Amino acid sequence: MQPAPRYKAALAALLVALPGIALAEKVAGATLPEDARRIGEHRYQVARKYEEALKFFRAAYPPAKYPRRTIVDQPGVKAVHIENPEARPGSWDGLNVYELKGETRVFVLVKPQVR
Repeated sequence: MQPAPRYKAALAALLVALPGIALAEKVAGATLPEDARRIGEHRYQVARKYEEALKFFRAAYPPAKYPRRTIVDQPGVKAVHIENPEARPGSWDGLNVYELKGETRVFVLVKPQVR
């Protein structure tokens, strides 16, 4: 039996409505923008302005459910920490989104595995 055509139409509509999130990369369960490029272990460079990256993360992780706090806000350096209150071992515990020397980067903090 084939899936109902309405299912396919709804899926297509969702992918069109949320292109940035639908095509995003996942790291330890965390959604990163599709333009994120790995530059180190759990470190990613995002090819967009800092404020645009924060807008993406506000849509992906609403502030009411994922608390955030400013880490630093100085000339040339800005950083925000996004907390994952539902983190399980091996999944993302938080995201540090920061701008340094005009580049936007994301560091994915992974909750340690329980031994």
